[in-house]
Amino acid sequence: MNQPSKFSVWSKLLWMFLKVNILSPSGPASIGLLYKEAVGKIMTEAQFVEAVGFSNVLPGSEALKLAMFVGFAAGGIPGVFTALLGAIIPPTVLMLIVALFLQRFQQEELNSVVAGMSPAVAALMIVVAWELFRASTRRKIDRRVILIAALSAVAFWFDLPIPLALLSAGIIGVILYGQRSYE
Repeated sequence: MNQPSKFSVWSKLLWMFLKVNILSPSGPASIGLLYKEAVGKIMTEAQFVEAVGFSNVLPGSEALKLAMFVGFAAGGIPGVFTALLGAIIPPTVLMLIVALFLQRFQQEELNSVVAGMSPAVAALMIVVAWELFRASTRRKIDRRVILIAALSAVAFWFDLPIPLALLSAGIIGVILYGQRSYE
């Protein structure tokens, strides 16, 4: 089986991130689309879940951290820069368009646009959360999964910082699944 050329991998990364960031310019909402584009093609589902987890724990833009992780998994250091380029171009162009839009229209119209988009973004985030939950429980839902989900929900309910809640869930996972035998 022929190994794809480096240029081929880099062009795929550039196109993937251009497409993801054009079709879904919001960081959290783009996770579902990136999942469909990357998993099974350039990374495993476990690598993707790890990337999403780490991108929420580390400081900075989630979309850019995901681009770096996926780019590195597929194309090494040049892949990081290629994925970042694909992730940066669409938001930059969109911000320039929004700046022009703001100059032409009053604030009231913009508030109406944001009010209309908010439910759609919330629905996308619920779908992504469901996909990640379903992926993590494909084998079997046991008490440990329910416990981690419940503790995470409580942490979010009490406005615990997201990185701290995710890090805590990871530590609890190590404790609960540490003695698990892998078949």
